[in-house]
Amino acid sequence: MSKIENRLARRTSIVTALAMILTAVTVGCNSNELVTNNEIARPFEGRKLTLFVGSASQPPTELAAKAFEDKTGAKLEVHFGGSGEMLSKMKLAETGDIFFPGSSDYIEIAKREGLIDPASETIVAYLVPAINVPIDNPKGIERLEDLAKPGMRVAIARPDTVCVGLYAVEVLEKAGLAGKVRPNIATNTESCAKTAQIVAMGQIDAVIGWEVFESWEPTKIKTIYLPKELVPRIGFLPAAIGANCADRELAQAFLDFLVSPEGQAIYRKWNYLTTVEEARKHTMPDTPVGGEWPLPAGW
Repeated sequence: MSKIENRLARRTSIVTALAMILTAVTVGCNSNELVTNNEIARPFEGRKLTLFVGSASQPPTELAAKAFEDKTGAKLEVHFGGSGEMLSKMKLAETGDIFFPGSSDYIEIAKREGLIDPASETIVAYLVPAINVPIDNPKGIERLEDLAKPGMRVAIARPDTVCVGLYAVEVLEKAGLAGKVRPNIATNTESCAKTAQIVAMGQIDAVIGWEVFESWEPTKIKTIYLPKELVPRIGFLPAAIGANCADRELAQAFLDFLVSPEGQAIYRKWNYLTTVEEARKHTMPDTPVGGEWPLPAGW
């Protein structure tokens, strides 16, 4: 082999060795990048949250929790029920990372009792009270006054522990129909979910519930909107970090997700009202938003 051939051979060997080194480095860098990207995509892998949630938001909140788990790697333990029941359980257990009731009334109670961080309160969606009837509306109910007719079977949720039950009483009191409709109230349900269920199954002629119940069971429930002047308040779904939260960073990340474009799209898919302007289409311009209404004695 000539000197020139030897030099070319050595150069080829050097180039080949360098290529192998660069390939190894590149693969290593790409592997590190993949790990880093995976960590960014699932930044809360293995971390957990416990949520106490009023069932007024159950269908979309179940989906939102699953989407958040898939996105972040976190594990969410979600308890649903009447807002008052959820607040009591959270208080007795002295735990709970997030309280997400079905109305502002219960978030105000939680504030007074020091069970949440008030500064973390986040409004996720808005609700409007309405009449819900079975899809075929066998009793031909068209207005609130129809609920006072003899023989009507009406249901409302427990007004002392369920947000929609409290709103139902407020609607009846505002309309001056409480005394006339109350004899027709056949049962008090224990949550928003059970209020929607009882009318979907045709076990009752009507409930005073949320307008969104129709979207829960569109083939079984029909919503009859109240006259705008009879809507006492625009309700909203508030969520806040619990005073005994074990992972504030994760809890805040979930609240941020709920009001992110991705989170809000989930609630809109279920026809929840995501702005107060949407809610005002069913109310007077000066109808109050949120707040707290004391249940009258005797209910």
